[in-house]
Amino acid sequence: MTRPRIGSIAPCFISRNVPAGIKFYQLLGFEIEYQVPGDDVFFAIVQRDGAMIFLKSVEADPLPNSLRNASARWDAYMSVEDPDGLATEFLSRGLVFTSPLQDTHDGLRGFELKDADGYVRFFGRSR
Repeated sequence: MTRPRIGSIAPCFISRNVPAGIKFYQLLGFEIEYQVPGDDVFFAIVQRDGAMIFLKSVEADPLPNSLRNASARWDAYMSVEDPDGLATEFLSRGLVFTSPLQDTHDGLRGFELKDADGYVRFFGRSR
C-alpha cells in the first residue's frame, strides 16, 4: 500500500496588523493568495512556491515562541535548498536578518528573519 503524501503545511500566525504582515511577506517574494475584502483586512493567505502562511487578527496579542522560552526562538522553519541565494535576494530588498547567514552549531546553514509581530522564521537547510 502506498503511503499517503502530505504536500505542505500552512501555519497560522496571529497578527496585530494583517496588511503590514502582507507587506512583509511581499518583501519576501510571497504573493497574496487570499485576503478578506474591504477596509478591515483581518485575515489573509500568502504563498511563495510550496510555502503558505495564514495571517489573522483576533482578540489576542501575538505570542512568538521566543517570548515563551528564549531557547525556542523559531516560530517556523522554512526549508530552502539554496539559503545563500535566498539571503542574497532578501538583502537586495533591504531586509535585515535577525541572525545572519551562517553554519549553525546544530548542522544547519541559514539565517533568521523576524517580522513586526516578533515571529522568527529560519530559512535554511541541513549542511
